[in-house]
Amino acid sequence: MPIADAVSLLEPYDLLLVVLGVALLASAALPTYLARRPVTVPMLLVATGAIGVALPLGIPVPDPVANDELTRRLTETCVIISLTGAGLSIDRPFGRRSWAPTWRLLGITMPLTIAVSAVCGWWLGLAPATALLLAAALSPTDPVLASEVSVGPPQKGAVDDESSEQARQDGVPPEAQEDDLRFSLTAEAGLNDGLAFPYVGMAIAMALTGAGPALWFGTWLAVDVALKLLVGLAMGLAGGRALGHLILRMPGHTQSARSMTGLTGLAVTFAVYGATQALGGYGFLAVFVAAVVIRNIERRHDYHEAIHAFVEKAERLVTAVLLLAFGGALVGGLLAPLTWPLAALGTLVVFGLRPLMGWVGMLGFTRASRRDRLAIAFFGIRGVGSFYYLSYALASADFPQAEQAWAVAGFVVLLSIVVHGMAASPALGWLDQRRAEEQEAPAVLAG
Repeated sequence: MPIADAVSLLEPYDLLLVVLGVALLASAALPTYLARRPVTVPMLLVATGAIGVALPLGIPVPDPVANDELTRRLTETCVIISLTGAGLSIDRPFGRRSWAPTWRLLGITMPLTIAVSAVCGWWLGLAPATALLLAAALSPTDPVLASEVSVGPPQKGAVDDESSEQARQDGVPPEAQEDDLRFSLTAEAGLNDGLAFPYVGMAIAMALTGAGPALWFGTWLAVDVALKLLVGLAMGLAGGRALGHLILRMPGHTQSARSMTGLTGLAVTFAVYGATQALGGYGFLAVFVAAVVIRNIERRHDYHEAIHAFVEKAERLVTAVLLLAFGGALVGGLLAPLTWPLAALGTLVVFGLRPLMGWVGMLGFTRASRRDRLAIAFFGIRGVGSFYYLSYALASADFPQAEQAWAVAGFVVLLSIVVHGMAASPALGWLDQRRAEEQEAPAVLAG
């Protein structure tokens, strides 16, 4: 039977299963093969989704705007699982000095990026509320797609001399030390997904009541900033400590019992997120904080690696589905409302505003080399979180020019997947090599 006839006998659902199966196989098998190459699994998944929809196979076109509820739930699930994985992978104990680069990225880089992006969007013709929403949605470094620049599994973080010396001064054990580049981007991705919510809330308030701050500022400051942040932080600390002690004391005498330990990572994710959202807090913040708290309980416990490995597998599964759908949506017309000025705005966010504001945020942070500070500033990867914030906000209020906002977000995420994906492995490999050479030089001179 000719291949075309065989394909025509398949139902669209069957074809979707075939495409999904191939994508999952690629997600499982290709990361190791593609290491140190300028091609990433997300790039291949987006291309697969685009080809699958473009070919005359009858596969339905994914439409995130028409299917806003499904989009919101899928992206929400993907982000919270990724946040758990990010929190569990951080070996560096929490502290004011040890987490200094993260505070700079959150307190300086993120607000500046949002403010300038919103002004640029408004100047290009977007309504004030829509411009702010788009700026807030594009502000977080994405935990889903930032795996190329993230720290490794628990107890396997990279080390450099400068951060090691500072870590020793802070009382951080050697096995828990990580280079500031990977740590900064991982911790930033974990926290700024939750901290983008107040800015999204501001955009929603503007869309509902008007752009004048007198109409919404007091309520926004009390509820969206103070109350919801405090609830999210408290639930993360309490939930992480309670569930962490419970999980790490579970019996694991048999192989079956140990293999089921990984499920507890998803249990923490869903329980903490659901409870925090029910209490009106920011679930994204709570999930990441809970994971970091768990990681700091009995740090040498074998369960940490098992839990992280299972969460990582779950993340790859959901991410594969979303990236396939994203590729199909690109072919189906997601970028059709994109104009040249809006494309310029998206390009400016990726190549101009984030790198510039990232560099400003890292000024004075001498613990990292100039090369590492430049890399931290540049690799602000945009991804699935942006889609969640758009779908969340558009379901909460009527925003003018919503389709243009989706088009810009899709363009930015695609640009980030390609550019950051191609640059990450070669750039980090070169930085690691230079760092290793600098570590070896004093030893050679001393010898």
